[in-house]
Amino acid sequence: MINFGLRIVAAALACCGTVGLAAAQGAQKPAYLNPSLPAEQRAADLVHRMTLEEKATQLVNQARAIPRLNVPAYDWWSESLHGVAVNGTTEFPEPVGLAATFDAPAIHSMAIAIGTEGRIKHAQDVRAGHSDIFEGLDFWAPNINIFRDPRWGRGQETYGEDPFLTGRLGVAFVGGVQGGDLNHLRAVATSKHFAVHSGPESLRHTFNVDPSARDLEETYLPAFRATVTEGHVQSVMCAYNSIDEWPACTNRMLLKDHLRDAWGFKGFVVSDCGAIVDVNQGHKKTPDIMHSAALSLQAGTDLSCSMWTPGFNTLADAVRKGLV
Repeated sequence: MINFGLRIVAAALACCGTVGLAAAQGAQKPAYLNPSLPAEQRAADLVHRMTLEEKATQLVNQARAIPRLNVPAYDWWSESLHGVAVNGTTEFPEPVGLAATFDAPAIHSMAIAIGTEGRIKHAQDVRAGHSDIFEGLDFWAPNINIFRDPRWGRGQETYGEDPFLTGRLGVAFVGGVQGGDLNHLRAVATSKHFAVHSGPESLRHTFNVDPSARDLEETYLPAFRATVTEGHVQSVMCAYNSIDEWPACTNRMLLKDHLRDAWGFKGFVVSDCGAIVDVNQGHKKTPDIMHSAALSLQAGTDLSCSMWTPGFNTLADAVRKGLV
């Protein structure tokens, strides 16, 4: 589990500086409290100090505080498809309307405003002493799924049905939100939902998609590939649906063969909210949620959006039972 924890903690350190960690007393500060050290080194030191249970609590969207290590609670769930999803920030048109402009530079400028306002709101929330849903710096946008089926309930969140246009606008959005310095991110963007997430809304937690190899490569993956290889997106969200009978959050073809091996993705993968439960209850691939969590972690999913349901918070028991 430590490698997955390192990706999560290193991402937090790169995004949020010291992540609110209090300075240690005395001259000998632990490495993780030293902001002059590389994020990976600090993350390794911090994760090494965590118990098994504490590690598991960091791999869900509502990451728990670890007071003895001065680690605050943090909720990884924030939204910004057309503006930061909190009151008091700028709201832009829905993405499908933005796509109708065919104006990638304007989308980039909009995303700079979104990332800047998101960081301001986060700073205000931290100053007020809390970090709840929609108050973090990890934005689950853009939605770069290809909108082919009007029965899907979230087509308005996408840039439409054209893979090339979707890729251009996705890269522009990611670059605006994250900024030009990957070592000091303005915020984290998330390309979602990986992949082929569309179809009848009522079946989204159970249906299997079986695209041809050509359709997968030419239609459904190009925008994701562009946001990874050109946009350097730091997060990708795996989808509810299955592809070739494997749920997306357990799908090694997607998460390993394409995302990490072929495209060189170095960020973290977050599940769609409740998708770990779907592996068991929707797709019937495992006997229980704990096995679903283990299978997803092994395939390359790093963080569970549990949406107040069981998910990666079962991983401590999975380790003790030898499943991970």
